[in-house]
Amino acid sequence: QVHLVESGGGLVQPGGSLRLSCAASGFPFSRYVMGWYRQAPGKERELVAIITNTDGTTDYADSLRGRFTISRDNAKSTVYLQMNSLKPEDTAVYYCNAKGRKFSVPVDYWGQGTQVTVSS
Repeated sequence: QVHLVESGGGLVQPGGSLRLSCAASGFPFSRYVMGWYRQAPGKERELVAIITNTDGTTDYADSLRGRFTISRDNAKSTVYLQMNSLKPEDTAVYYCNAKGRKFSVPVDYWGQGTQVTVSS
């Protein structure tokens, strides 16, 4: 059974930092593209960052480039999101995502989300 379990969210003041973790199990983690998405109240879910399974290439939402860093540890089946210089507009539920193939069929797994609130 596939599990993606996010942790590390919470309340932080503007300008602060948080590190989110997503522990994966139930699928071959190293073969999957991993990503973080977020959804703020009343808004659609949006891409935050992705990291490939092949060479660890990363990509970010333009507005977040330079403040957020995605990384992965294949030995621990874990993907991370380091978030610095947080702003109130970063407040959202952050979701971990895994994209790959199972028996040649594209699959898309999601975690349950972790709340990040940036407020003074």
